[in-house]
Amino acid sequence: TENMDKRLSEWLTEPFSLCISDDVAPYFKTEPGLPQIHLEGNRLVLTCLAEGSWPLEFKWLRNDSEITAYSSEYKYIIPALQRSDAGFYQCIVRNRMGALLQRRSEVQVAYMGNFMDTNQRKTVTEGQAAVLNLLHILSYPRPQVTWFRDGHKIIPSSRAAITLQNQLVILATSVSDAGSYYVQAVNEKNGENKTSPFINLSIALEAVGGRDYDASDTVAPVIVIPPQNTSIIAGSSEVTLECVANARPLERLSITWKRNGIKITSGISSFGRRLTITNPTSADVGVYFCEAKLRDSTEEPARARAFLSIMEPPYFTAEPNSIILAEAEKDVDILCQAMGIPIPTLVWYKDSVPLSKLENPRYKVLLSGGLRIHKLHPQDAGIFQCFASNKAGEIQTYTYLDVTNIKPAFIQPPEDTTVTEGMTAVLACEVSGAPKPAISWKKGSQILASGSVQIPRFILLESGGLQITPVFLQDAGNYTCCAVNSEGALNAFVMLTVWNRTVIVHPPEDSTVIKGTTATLRCEATHDPRISIRYLWKKDSVVINPSSTSRITVEKDGTLLISQTWSGDIGDYTCEVISFGGNDSGMARLEVIELPHSPQNLLATLNSSYSRSVMLSWVRPFDGNSPVLYYMVELSENNSPWKVHLSNLDPKMTGVTVSGLTPARTYQFRVCAVNQVGKGQYSSETSRLMLPEEPPSAPPKNIVASGRTNQSIMVQWQPPSESEHNGVLHGYILSLREVENEPDAQMLEVPNLTPYTHYRFRMRQVNVVGPSPLSQPSRVIQTLQAPPDVAPGSVTARTASETSLRLRWVPLPDTQYNGNPESVGYRIKFWRVDVQSPALMKVVNDRLERECTIEDLEEWTEYELQIQAFNAIGAGPWSEVVRGRTRESVPSAPPENVSAEAVSSTQILLTWTAVPEPEQNGLILGYKILFKAKDLDSEPKSQVVRGNHTQSFLLSGLRKYVLYEIQVLAFTRIGDGVPSSPAVIERTKDDAPGPPVRLVFPEVRLTSVRIIWQPPEEPNGIILGYQIAYRLASSSPNKFTTVEVGSTVRQFTATDLTPESAYIFRTSAKTRQGWGEPLEATVITTEKRERPAPPRQVMTPQSDVTSRSLLLTWVPGSDGSSPIRYFTVQVRELPNGDWQTYSSSISHEATSCIIESLNPFTSYKLRVKATNDIGDSDFSAETEAVTTLQDVPAEPPSSVLVTPHTTSSVLVQWQPPKVESLNGLLLGYRIYYRELDYDTGSGAETKTIQSPSALRAELTRNSSALTTYELTQLKKYKRYEVLMTAYNIIGESPTSTPVEVFVGEAAPALAPQNIQINSLSASQLELTWDPPPADSQNGNIQGYKIYYWESDTQNDTEKVKVLFLPETTVRLKNLTSHTRYMVCISAFNAAGDGPRSSPSQGRTHQAAPSAPSFLTFSEITCTTLNVSWGEPTAANGVLQGYRVVYEPLAPIQGVSKVVTVDIKGNWQRWLKVRDLTKGMTYLFKVQARTIAYGPELQANITAGPAEGSPGSPQEILVTKSASGLTLQWTEGDSGEKPTTGYIIEARPSDEGLWDMFVKDIPRSATSYTVDLDKLRQGVTYEFRVVAVNEFGYGEPSVPSVAVSAQTEAPFYEEWWFLLVMALSSLILILLVVFALVLHGQSKKYKNCSAGKTLDLGRTLMPKSLPQAGILVSKHDLIVSHPIRAPFTFPRSPPRPSPGGLHYSDEDICNKYNGAVLTEGLGLNEKPLEVSESEATDSDYEDELPKHSFVNHYMSDPTYYNSWKRQQKGVKHPASYRYEECAASETEPYFQTVITTQSSGGVYTPTGQPAPGSRTPVTGFSSFV
Repeated sequence: TENMDKRLSEWLTEPFSLCISDDVAPYFKTEPGLPQIHLEGNRLVLTCLAEGSWPLEFKWLRNDSEITAYSSEYKYIIPALQRSDAGFYQCIVRNRMGALLQRRSEVQVAYMGNFMDTNQRKTVTEGQAAVLNLLHILSYPRPQVTWFRDGHKIIPSSRAAITLQNQLVILATSVSDAGSYYVQAVNEKNGENKTSPFINLSIALEAVGGRDYDASDTVAPVIVIPPQNTSIIAGSSEVTLECVANARPLERLSITWKRNGIKITSGISSFGRRLTITNPTSADVGVYFCEAKLRDSTEEPARARAFLSIMEPPYFTAEPNSIILAEAEKDVDILCQAMGIPIPTLVWYKDSVPLSKLENPRYKVLLSGGLRIHKLHPQDAGIFQCFASNKAGEIQTYTYLDVTNIKPAFIQPPEDTTVTEGMTAVLACEVSGAPKPAISWKKGSQILASGSVQIPRFILLESGGLQITPVFLQDAGNYTCCAVNSEGALNAFVMLTVWNRTVIVHPPEDSTVIKGTTATLRCEATHDPRISIRYLWKKDSVVINPSSTSRITVEKDGTLLISQTWSGDIGDYTCEVISFGGNDSGMARLEVIELPHSPQNLLATLNSSYSRSVMLSWVRPFDGNSPVLYYMVELSENNSPWKVHLSNLDPKMTGVTVSGLTPARTYQFRVCAVNQVGKGQYSSETSRLMLPEEPPSAPPKNIVASGRTNQSIMVQWQPPSESEHNGVLHGYILSLREVENEPDAQMLEVPNLTPYTHYRFRMRQVNVVGPSPLSQPSRVIQTLQAPPDVAPGSVTARTASETSLRLRWVPLPDTQYNGNPESVGYRIKFWRVDVQSPALMKVVNDRLERECTIEDLEEWTEYELQIQAFNAIGAGPWSEVVRGRTRESVPSAPPENVSAEAVSSTQILLTWTAVPEPEQNGLILGYKILFKAKDLDSEPKSQVVRGNHTQSFLLSGLRKYVLYEIQVLAFTRIGDGVPSSPAVIERTKDDAPGPPVRLVFPEVRLTSVRIIWQPPEEPNGIILGYQIAYRLASSSPNKFTTVEVGSTVRQFTATDLTPESAYIFRTSAKTRQGWGEPLEATVITTEKRERPAPPRQVMTPQSDVTSRSLLLTWVPGSDGSSPIRYFTVQVRELPNGDWQTYSSSISHEATSCIIESLNPFTSYKLRVKATNDIGDSDFSAETEAVTTLQDVPAEPPSSVLVTPHTTSSVLVQWQPPKVESLNGLLLGYRIYYRELDYDTGSGAETKTIQSPSALRAELTRNSSALTTYELTQLKKYKRYEVLMTAYNIIGESPTSTPVEVFVGEAAPALAPQNIQINSLSASQLELTWDPPPADSQNGNIQGYKIYYWESDTQNDTEKVKVLFLPETTVRLKNLTSHTRYMVCISAFNAAGDGPRSSPSQGRTHQAAPSAPSFLTFSEITCTTLNVSWGEPTAANGVLQGYRVVYEPLAPIQGVSKVVTVDIKGNWQRWLKVRDLTKGMTYLFKVQARTIAYGPELQANITAGPAEGSPGSPQEILVTKSASGLTLQWTEGDSGEKPTTGYIIEARPSDEGLWDMFVKDIPRSATSYTVDLDKLRQGVTYEFRVVAVNEFGYGEPSVPSVAVSAQTEAPFYEEWWFLLVMALSSLILILLVVFALVLHGQSKKYKNCSAGKTLDLGRTLMPKSLPQAGILVSKHDLIVSHPIRAPFTFPRSPPRPSPGGLHYSDEDICNKYNGAVLTEGLGLNEKPLEVSESEATDSDYEDELPKHSFVNHYMSDPTYYNSWKRQQKGVKHPASYRYEECAASETEPYFQTVITTQSSGGVYTPTGQPAPGSRTPVTGFSSFV
């Protein structure tokens, strides 16, 4: 072994030649710490800090299972922890030398589940102990618990104990202990808490000795909870044993603890139940006894015992050397012995794999724990680890076994490789040998990859190969693989060929071609000339085969040609280029377009609302795959040729109204569509339409009159042009009047009128007597348009920004537009003053606009501007010229010709030339140089060069031999300009290097040491090699043994040293400039070393604390017999920062360190650790918190905004600096401002201010929270510059960017006052207000802006009205009726708009509503239907109700009837009508009402049966039983669709109207039974059946025979009783008729005109047949709700309803039964006001009709025929209406209208009436 070490030492000291051998096995820099507990959802980052030769790869295990594969990532990150992530984690690191397994790191996840049990019951005998166990709950860590009973917390006491396992023990239980117990568990890690289910405790009484249990009975001691055998880890702070006993009485119970027969008195607590041993040691190991006894009792004590043992973590008693060198075929033993309590278990690993898995028979674990390897093979080389573990812990040691004596040999020699540019190249180089050869790769003389060299893109693989990712063209060439070990070296050469990558340079592009033409899709690719390529085209992912069709060809350059394109060629085309040099693809979309097809279904119809237009409609055609641009309409007039009439119709239209046509002419139309391709085919022509005739639109022409005689004049004329005839001329009308012969008064020109203005004229004649009266006014005449006469006034130009000016003016009043207001706008002309350049224009089309911002101007430039107004006719005069200058800005270009030259190792000379003058944008105040070390510094540093004359600078204090990136920029007072680009790159010159760092001695033996170092932190050049010098510390200072090694060597082993002696080692590096400063260290050749002790007395003297640095001092601790090599300092920012390493290379001689780059006014803690050859010490104790001093704020206030406030003040607004940039306590702000004078000097200088104090406004501490400030007493009409700083006790921040503001013009500061809103109508509001207070107007008020919107929809409806006069009243028009509006008003002057007033509100008046939204009909039978309608879309007020009017479209039996029903309220929007005539069509009209009725919504509906509906059912039969009536029928004709069901209609004998009785009878039914209880007693009924199908209700059946609803015949139905009643009734009727005749002839009909009411009785409401009653008088209609319960009438016999029916009609009063009356009576009906009722749809649809007066008389033909028909020709009377009578009965009513006959309420026969003829009212018989 000594000879081998010697050879290795000699080899390491040989000068570096071709190959390098510096591979270092992996080793961990840190080991896992204590178990970690994290919260669920938190992010976990596990790091594996290891070093060794490259490439290093890492892999992670959890619970001995792989969770990652090997990779270069040394971190394992879990973004969101879950419970399943808990476990033991291990890291494996490997390189070519072997793999190393780290100790386990425990990770636990804090969580808390729910209690898994339900409520429980427990019963114990009184006097015994009750032990309540904690219900099972999943939680980590174990929860802290609190026991409760019936809501009260249980405190441990003499009777209640809570054990270490969270059990509750209740001693000597009694009945009072019964109750519900539960636990509140808290997880102290995540804060969750849960409450357990209840444990219901019951106490049972037990007889003792034949007698009842007595609470005073003694209970012998019993140990309920005995102590448990306990094992703890040595070093634990304490251990607790627990013993809970029960007895009675408890006060006499005592518990004692003993060990070795001796009573223990210390550490006893919890009423003697717990024994706590603090800081237990091996002397405390043994058996502990717990004894419970009753004092003064003969009961036997209870005893229990427990054994306390102490476990010791493993520790090694024998470890292997860190490196073992052994020859092949020899045996080798690797030591590993460990001790601990209990005895630890040893497990061996090779390269992180357990030996048990390898199953190598040559590996044998010895009894001592060591490992013997028999007959070493080269593949045995690697890392062997020995893990020792017991219950107390786990440790590990390892060694690197290096097998020697075998020279390197290739297993797989490198082979020439060819790759494509951009891909990955792998050069193989697999070598065997012992020791394992070190691999390095070179290209030429440059080392690309090795165990210590790592260059981007070049990766040394574990197999020894070289991976290049990605490959560049310049990577082609020869590569050398070097393999070397202590037995020799081996080289191999390989050629890498790199092909140019195949790339599509002209990919296919989306294209659109016209159908039938050729499509060309390019696909040009570049490729390596040494390879060939192939083109493959696909359409919609399907390969195109050009040979399959002659239309498609592929050119040699890849171009795809498709000829005779059609719609099938549309799609996505992909070009794929395939080659050995890589593949590429491109895709494009091909669209084939064509002419659009002709529009279809063209229809032309006359426009009913405008006779000179025709409405066209068509169906949108196919657009030819190109959107239709517009439609064209052509017409042919009177068979003339086609001409274009409408040429640009919106493509979205499918219809248009063609206007401008001539009456009485015929027209044909056709339409075509136009797209990108062109005009498509015309549609088919419409049929010819003739427009109706109209009066001629022009008078005759060329009228000539000449006197023929003294009494005659001949008049001659010509007809108007044929186009103005508007039909066939039938003749002429000649008008004449006498005219005085005044030849001079034929024409008069009126000058000086206003253009585009309406005028009327009147004339009068004057003679010698005087003037005549004025004539009638002429028609309205409008003057023609003319250009504006004046220019906009009050034109001002102000600076808006660095590149813009704001121009303001007063717009023209509408009286000066001289034309259509919509065409009025403004044109602005502007040009530069300093250069001759054409003027530029900007157009503002809004006639109300008052300002405009001119953008994209040059910075810091003066402009002249003019403005003019224009309209459709032309432009007006230009305004006066105004001037404005843009603001100064930052330079927009960098300095030019920037160059850099290194003049020394720390200096670089920079030169540049000025920024081009057009790009300076202001006065250049100086330059800034930005520089940073390339790849070393993250942020550049800056150097300021003041003045514009210096254009060079010497950068000093730079780092030696470092590449710097340098940029130069210019700055103005506004800020920094653009830095020069690209950055200039220059390297400082080289110099002698600094000392190597981190010098350690990992292996120290009695006669040898191994030294490892790292390259200098300041190499100052290219390191050429290292020098190691060493000597005995006791020898001569100059007697060094010196060895030089290559630049890539990082270790050296010195041998033949003297044991137990101190040696001094020096290591230095060399560059081209020579040897650098050495790094010196002392080492003692001994094997008795250990880690150092942590430094002590770590302090931070307050006197050395600054704002960004502090001084840390310490006293080194013991060095562990191994000199300290360096110190590591860590810093933590309070309160929540993590520990960050400040430096890990502080000199071993240092006892203090200056900590820099700290944040001002921030608290820190620091700690230090020492490192020697064995390892790191623990960190020292943390320092006391130290706070750095304050510094000036790093940032100024942000978002500084300066706006004019008054004519002599401005308002400054800003945002405070970021908190982290304050660097202390903010005291306030300073505002600096100065007057700018652009007109003095060159414009680059500013006017001197005499009073410096006037330049600053300081806001003190109390104002640090301010964000606004008003600068007052400024000069009017001056420009000011404002900037700000923040300051604290140290000083001021940098200044903010300067802001300019013009003082003298300010918008009004306050809004208008006292706003009043008055409603004028449904569409107008009148606004009045007071101007803003005079002192806030800041100039003359030029007008007001009125903002108004509907209160709930401001964003959608807000509008603004501008008033250009300082008037304080305005009317808002065209508003929505009955709508609440919000109004704000602002005033404006020449400077801008003032603030808006607070919103005021007003509401417009109500108006008539719109028509109902819909009108529908349902359940339409031959005589009834339901009508319903929707609310109006625009209510325009509060809806009061609806009016329904219906009438037949043709007279029925010579009679027409119009029925009007007014419904009160908005809730009821339906009505049931039951008086229709079969097959008759009715017109229904519905109106809504607010304050007035709105427009009608009309619809026609025809009464049943519907076409296609079923025929009438047959064979109707009614049978009567004791309980009901059974109706039977057979099915009739089903109609055009199958029958779906039936309904039954009924007609009571007391009404006479059919109404729906039963609905929804199944189609399969042929009978139906009616319960007699649903019919009225004493009333006979007829029934009929109606079939239903999809078309509707069919023809009703023949009525059944009348059936009485009488269940049994009472006495009054006997024949004798009926005879008596008939005779009595006849006598009564005769008396009534006689009285009426006498009284009626004289008085009755006179009362018609007086509006009196005929009371004909009360309404009869029969049982269970609810029906509306109608009471009609002259003024009123009374409609009552159904009465659902039977009732009795106060008088008998009942009379038919309505009892007050009175139709007011002239026929009634003027002639009655042929007698002419002398008094007339006009029909006077009022609307029926239907109040809201409780009636529902079921009232209308499911109940049978009630008794009605009208129906009573209509059912008797004698009454019907007593009315004489009106003679032919009688004029139709006005329709009548019903209205609710105020004095009517108050019963609720059912809204159903019933008229007296199907032919209407009023007879209207055709023909001429006889004088005085009348129209009788249906329902009155002659006896009335």
